Amino acid sequence: MGRHRYTAVLAVAMAMLVLALSSCARKPDTGQSITIGVGGRTLPVYLPLTLAHQLGYFKDQGLSVDIQGLQGGSKALQALEGGSLDVVAGYYDHTIQMQAKNRALTSFVTMLNRPEIVLAVSPAASKRITSIADLAGANVGVSSPGSSTDFFLKYVLSKHGLAADSVSVQAIGTAATAVAAMEHGRVDAAVMVDPAFSVLQQRAGADKVAVLLDSRSGEGVEQTFGVSKYPASVLYSTREWLDANKTTATGLATAIVRTLHWIQQHSAEEIAARMPAEFAQDSRAVYIETIAKIKSGFSDDGAMPVDGAEAVHKVLAQFDQAVSGANIDLSRTYSNDYLPGHD
Repeated sequence: MGRHRYTAVLAVAMAMLVLALSSCARKPDTGQSITIGVGGRTLPVYLPLTLAHQLGYFKDQGLSVDIQGLQGGSKALQALEGGSLDVVAGYYDHTIQMQAKNRALTSFVTMLNRPEIVLAVSPAASKRITSIADLAGANVGVSSPGSSTDFFLKYVLSKHGLAADSVSVQAIGTAATAVAAMEHGRVDAAVMVDPAFSVLQQRAGADKVAVLLDSRSGEGVEQTFGVSKYPASVLYSTREWLDANKTTATGLATAIVRTLHWIQQHSAEEIAARMPAEFAQDSRAVYIETIAKIKSGFSDDGAMPVDGAEAVHKVLAQFDQAVSGANIDLSRTYSNDYLPGHD
C-alpha cells in the first residue's frame, strides 16, 4: 500500500472512530431528544408542559421531548444533578436554593405566576386547628421533603413565629395519596395542590375542610407573599446545559409560550379535552373546574417578573439559613433571553 493511500485510509478510519464516539455522547443543539423531569406530571400547575407535547408544539420546534414523571420536585432536582435529565419542570424557588449551595441552576421560561398551594385542615384532624398557631404539635403533610410544598410550610410557620420543627412533617404525595391522608386523618393538616384539594372538598364536603391559607388567586398571593405575581412552575436546567444548548432551550421556551397563548384563547373544557384522560383521575368535572380556576395564574409571555423573583428570594431567606447567609445573584437564577423575541 502506497504512503498516500495508507494516509487516506487512516484518515477515514479516524473520522469513523470520531463519529462513532460522538454518537454515544449527548449532542448539544441537535434537537433530537430532550428529557424533561417533572415532580407530579398530572398536576395542573405543570399543565403547559404536557399540553405543548399534546399540541405538537415541541415537534414544530424540531424537538423530541420525553417527559418523565417523578415523585416530587426534589426527586426531579436530584435526577437533574445526577445527569439523567436535561431539564426540570419545577418550581422556581429551587434555583435560588441551589445557588445558595454553589450549584448553578437557571430558569428559562415561566409557566405559572402563583403557587396554587392550599394549607388546609383534615376533616379528621386529631386536634382542633383554626389558625396557623394551632399547627404546633400537629402532623402536617407535604408532597415530599425539600419540595416547594415543604418550603411553603416552613415559610408559613416562620411568618407566624413557629419553628420548622414545631410540626411533624409527613410526605403524602400530591394526588390520591394526599387525598387519602387527609380524608382518613393520617395527617392533621396538609399543604395541597389541585385537583387533590378539590377532590378532598368534594368527598368530605367543602364546609368540613377548613382552609388556613390559599394562594390560588391573585388576592391570595398578595395576602400571603405581598406581591401580585409569585413565580411558581418554570423550566430550569444547569448553566452548563443551557450554554451548550441555546437553540434547544429557545425551542422549548418558544413551544411553552405558544402553549400559554393557546391556553388563554381556549376554555377549560377545550384544554381538558387535549390532555391525557388519566390526568383527570377520578373526576373529569373537578379537573375541568381546576383548570378554569388556574387559567388566570398562567403567564402571558413566559417572562420572569423581577419583583416576583425578589419575593421568592425574600420568602426563602426567612426560613432557609443557607439562602439568608448567601450572596444570591438573582440574575443568575433566571433568564428571559431564551424567550421568543429575545436575542
